[in-house]
Amino acid sequence: MAPFTVRLAFHGSLTFFLRSTADGGIERQLREKTSVKDVIESIGVPHPEIDLILVDGQPVDFGFALSSAKSVDIYPVDWKRCTFFPQNRLQTIHIEKFVADGHLGKLVRDLRLLGFDVLYDRAAQDRQLVELASSDKRALLTRDRRLLMHSAVRDGYYLRSQKALEQTIEVLQRFQLSSAVAPFTRCLSCNALLQPVEKADVFERLEPLTKIYYERFRRCGGCAQIYWQGSHFDKLQARVQEVRAAMATRARRHDEA
Repeated sequence: MAPFTVRLAFHGSLTFFLRSTADGGIERQLREKTSVKDVIESIGVPHPEIDLILVDGQPVDFGFALSSAKSVDIYPVDWKRCTFFPQNRLQTIHIEKFVADGHLGKLVRDLRLLGFDVLYDRAAQDRQLVELASSDKRALLTRDRRLLMHSAVRDGYYLRSQKALEQTIEVLQRFQLSSAVAPFTRCLSCNALLQPVEKADVFERLEPLTKIYYERFRRCGGCAQIYWQGSHFDKLQARVQEVRAAMATRARRHDEA
């Protein structure tokens, strides 16, 4: 097969993954038939970040084989101006179940605090993360773009920021979760749901002052940890408000852009 040139144009937030010298436009010389997914990921852009691919103006999926000179336009999930070909989108927009890699402990705590189902094991290997994402239909959250490129990963997101608050806002926006926030419904330690429990049923496990000043309790259905609105609750409540305020600010900026 004679060599041929593929011209790729990355739009919107996808330019984040390109080298600083690139402005969104890249050329690749190919010598054999190659899937558009493989060409895109060879540039460093993970497939779960891509919502629409146009080859010479027509929508294709990740398996489309490039065998001659083509122009390829690649669009992200969050590109608000991209309103064409809605039936040919490649990503699931709304997801409420996640698995996070071992470097995202603070993000995991935030998401669980907001009520979202997030599996997390700091010692988990890449293979285990991929298997959990695939078998349980969870979105994989990571800052390892190569992990996100694994063929078995259907849904996922690469965290741009290294700060937990900003990461939390990123996830809420990417998966459109603002209306699904349900604070204080999930265990921060083990991820199981919390259930109301009678004070009498947990009385023997309470500290002396807790027995006196508090009447309402919840118990984790997984690890049996007991929760009540003590001094620690104020800090958690403040974190929820901080996330909501940051989310509102980011939404305003997005609308104004």
